[in-house]
Amino acid sequence: MDTFAPVSQHTIGPFFPRTFFTEGDNDLTRLHAGAQPTARGEAILIRGRVTKEGGLPCINMILEAWQADAEGRFKHPADPEQHLADPDFLGWGRAWTDAEGHYEFRTLMPGGYDDPAGRRAPHVNLTVMGAGLMRRVLATLFFPDFTEANAADPLLVLVPEARRAKIVAVPEGERDGARVFRFDIHLRGGVEEETPFFED
Repeated sequence: MDTFAPVSQHTIGPFFPRTFFTEGDNDLTRLHAGAQPTARGEAILIRGRVTKEGGLPCINMILEAWQADAEGRFKHPADPEQHLADPDFLGWGRAWTDAEGHYEFRTLMPGGYDDPAGRRAPHVNLTVMGAGLMRRVLATLFFPDFTEANAADPLLVLVPEARRAKIVAVPEGERDGARVFRFDIHLRGGVEEETPFFED
């Protein structure tokens, strides 16, 4: 009997149909597609490409984003200031990649907050799932506006200094009155290419 090497399509998934998503799923600034966006904070766009080794696009990958609101608070019982969190900010969203590997989120510039590990710089957490991955990967996106806070962030300092720029988003102008930040994710490659990922 012939044997064949496994390919990315032989992974356990997940494999989500495009119909799984609805309009506004990638917009964290509102509670649902029909709701008004929050009036607090600065609306921003985060966009980028998900690629694999060789720069090939990863198609129909699922990205989930979650973050604090503009004041650094979460609508979550673990946040002692949950009662002060922005009631109109969802803080979580889901996007997917197109045929070229592009994705986009509309969200707020997050605030920093105190954590038992130390003061966290403003950041957005991202999960990537899809064909070719045996388990999800976790990335964290920081912003170039907060140089001092980034330098003190207890998570970012764990990344070798030469690779930290890989997880700092790049300003890319404005669109519809919102600043745009680019954050490309390279799932596999050499040290100079691959995005630093974190464990749960």
